[in-house]
Amino acid sequence: MWAGRVLHAALSAAPRGRRAQSALTQLRGVLEEELEAIRGAGTWKSERVLTSRQGPRIHVDGVSGGILNFCANNYLGLSSHPEVIQAGLQALEEFGAGLSSTRFICGTQTIHKDLEAKIARFHQREDAILYPSCFDANAGLFEALLTPQDAVLSDELNHASIIDGIRLCKAHKYRYRHLDMTDLEAKLQEAQKHRLRLVATDGAFSMDGDIAPLREICHLASRYGALVFVDECHATGFLGATGRGTDELLGVMDQVTVINSTLGKALGGASGGYTTGPGPLVSLLRQRSRPYLFSNSLPPAVAGCASKALDLLTESNAIIQTMAAKTQRFRSKMEAAGFTILGASHPICPVMLGDARLASCMADDMLKRGIFVIGFSYPVVPKGKARIRVQISAVHSEEDIDRCVEAFVEVGRLHGALP
Repeated sequence: MWAGRVLHAALSAAPRGRRAQSALTQLRGVLEEELEAIRGAGTWKSERVLTSRQGPRIHVDGVSGGILNFCANNYLGLSSHPEVIQAGLQALEEFGAGLSSTRFICGTQTIHKDLEAKIARFHQREDAILYPSCFDANAGLFEALLTPQDAVLSDELNHASIIDGIRLCKAHKYRYRHLDMTDLEAKLQEAQKHRLRLVATDGAFSMDGDIAPLREICHLASRYGALVFVDECHATGFLGATGRGTDELLGVMDQVTVINSTLGKALGGASGGYTTGPGPLVSLLRQRSRPYLFSNSLPPAVAGCASKALDLLTESNAIIQTMAAKTQRFRSKMEAAGFTILGASHPICPVMLGDARLASCMADDMLKRGIFVIGFSYPVVPKGKARIRVQISAVHSEEDIDRCVEAFVEVGRLHGALP
């Protein structure tokens, strides 16, 4: 009897096992077809492995000798600053590796509250709230703030995390042409029927290195009774006289309602993001923002590193002042050589090449010449607008910049990108 039941179970399970295997085989076929299409389009993204800490000079697995790094978001060079590292070690020793929980359960420590207060003071806002990343901050803001009665107006080239965050909310969605204030005004007029109207834009756009016209945006927002949200990930720490960002650079700090930014670029380079703005908004996010409520709190070591980075930035803006000259040096020399560089005066310097395969091959040959850069292609940038995005750091020397330009000229001629 028992043996019969076992045999029956085995026979019954066999078809299910075969169906499961067939489904897995089908899945593998679908995935391999998709991956092969990516390879065939020349947009395959390989990951180079570093064997050193982040900095202007790094070591790369499989490549002999030191490499000049020109593609990190390490704008101020603080990711390997000795005082930042020491602050992280001290926080690790004092507060442990992590909280094993979300903030509202048992995951908030004094180091988190102190950092939030420091961020709010830095941006001259009422309050701030930490997230594991700025992607999470963008994913958590719009859904918690906006309802079906409201509207959000977004620049068409906003960062993917803003786009994804807006998709999650139930507000009416308007997309205006990139930096086009005439189109934004038309959309604001159309959106007047909604309760709240929120204009959402990057401060500095990460792919093109251009800067949002915040004066005009804030003027239109005031005229049409709208709020302004700015993502400052590629501005916090180095744009503006004291590194507060594009709102400081353009003189509208008192007109921007909400700022989201990151601790993972200029402010230490580890991870973490935040929202800063009106106190009641931050309080609402603590109650309703899903990435905040359902994610572990920021590791203490990360909070410690970011806090020290803010201290260094607040104590002196000398390092900020070197950015403009070094950025201009690279841009002017590259343009004189015949390259097209998008943006203006931002340390993000996109070297436009058009063809995805060309960008990838040139980046590989740059590495052979001791320069670490990466080719960007679809879907990171639109089709036909492939590029190598160079990023200048305050800790690059003038000799580093000149060597990078020389390598670009050599590789550009080799691949026919230059005459």
